[in-house]
Amino acid sequence: MARHDQTNDQPADHPIARALARADASHRGQTNAHCTNCAGSADGVDSSELDDKFHEECGVVGVVDRPEAANLAYLGLYALQHRGQEGAGIASTDGESLINHRGLGLVADVFDEDVIRRLNGNSAIGHNRYSTAGQTLLRNTQPFVVEYAEGSLAVAHNGNFVNAGAVRRRLESTGSIFQSTVDTEVLVHLIACSKGATLLDRAIDAMSQVEGAFSVLFMSESEMIAARDPHGFRPLVLGKFKEGGGYVVASETCALDLMEAEYVREVDPGEVLHFRDGELVSIRPFASVPRHACIFEYVYFSRPDSVVYDSNVYEIRKEMGRQLARESHVDADIVIPVPDSGVPAALGYSREAKIPFEMGLIRNHYVGRTFIEPTDSIRHFGVKVKLNAQRDILAGKRVIVVDDSIVRGTTSRKIVGMIRAAGAKEVHFRVSAPPTIRSCYYGVDTPTSEELVANQKNMSELQDYILADSLAYLSHEGLYSFAGGKGKEAGFCDACFTGNYPVTPMDLADERQMRLFEALELAPKRARAGK
Repeated sequence: MARHDQTNDQPADHPIARALARADASHRGQTNAHCTNCAGSADGVDSSELDDKFHEECGVVGVVDRPEAANLAYLGLYALQHRGQEGAGIASTDGESLINHRGLGLVADVFDEDVIRRLNGNSAIGHNRYSTAGQTLLRNTQPFVVEYAEGSLAVAHNGNFVNAGAVRRRLESTGSIFQSTVDTEVLVHLIACSKGATLLDRAIDAMSQVEGAFSVLFMSESEMIAARDPHGFRPLVLGKFKEGGGYVVASETCALDLMEAEYVREVDPGEVLHFRDGELVSIRPFASVPRHACIFEYVYFSRPDSVVYDSNVYEIRKEMGRQLARESHVDADIVIPVPDSGVPAALGYSREAKIPFEMGLIRNHYVGRTFIEPTDSIRHFGVKVKLNAQRDILAGKRVIVVDDSIVRGTTSRKIVGMIRAAGAKEVHFRVSAPPTIRSCYYGVDTPTSEELVANQKNMSELQDYILADSLAYLSHEGLYSFAGGKGKEAGFCDACFTGNYPVTPMDLADERQMRLFEALELAPKRARAGK
């Protein structure tokens, strides 16, 4: 049985191109209605000024056959906090029942010692989430814990099913009632409806009916299943505790490091790991397809101290910076990063170009999501809350500023303005990835294509827009310099740079599309107040 703990309140006529156009139109309708990420904050500060980045949706962690499993899962979620900051949850099992606690906010806000103590058991799964739009709701926070004919089940999922809407309609037509708007719940219903004899059979049956991206954990009272989709869109790694036995599965190796678990290997695309009675069995039940690991994990999402896809993220980002310097050298006095994500690439650029590296921008790490802006306008207020330019370092200098991406361009424009206001003689903007021109439909929060500034402006127009003396991106070929220049052969998804989608996002054109976290239930504050 399940016990729920307390919770805290291509060509234009190509089929893919047509589907994407409809998807963008559908999202624009939602955006105009309630997407605070795109339309600005009711508190007076456009949120795009504060964090004009793509966002990973989730981080997952599972601990098997280990005392204090929930406490270890908590540590894992803490290490994965960068993958989602709006909600977190842990489900644990003592062999007889599942105990679940979910809450809104950061991991440290959701869990305390009393909560962790109540989550007793020797296995646990945890989840961090980031919502794409509107208000954050507890009912969309994972892990989901349900009871069905065969017992209790907890599910935590990172990714997005591109056919979730079609599957949901089919399930609803046969009587299924959905409690959330997260496509993960589709898996729960598919498992409940499956005719499989075991949980493993049912889980494989369910996963074979969905298309798209998933790194997912299932847990019952007596077993755990970890799986990665056949394309391997989202990362997942396996670790083992050095002393005392037990395993851990997590989105990134930085979670293993905090738990003092040893990295064993990457979970292969299409692989299913079954943990039961102290044993681990690996099976590969899905048809083999080409690997399409998300390249943006290297560009921005993953923590730089993680090993992702069997490579160190920090070293790859430095190589991207070195290659950027080879491709777009310009005479300058200093190289500065946009912290924190631009630091490794800026270091690589500095070393390759033999130009001194400086921290010309200092980041405030204690920034909340909303602010009350002063009545008397402060220039660049939104960005200045998060970043401050060091006049003593920048004044009179020719500056190369390195960032990992330009999304809407609003933040980049304000950063260049801040650097100029600090006295810089020249500002040359460099991006350690190719131009971002399309949305992601495999578990990443991205604007529509029409909101991506590199899709709407040519290089000269974009340079003028962000007020830079020069602008250069890393080339698509240079992006894969870490892999010997082999892009497609390296097995990565780079649809956000190319528009070449490995799996057609057909369902996203549906009027009832299941956004990853469709969270709006109440009108925005100002509308409710009649403002």
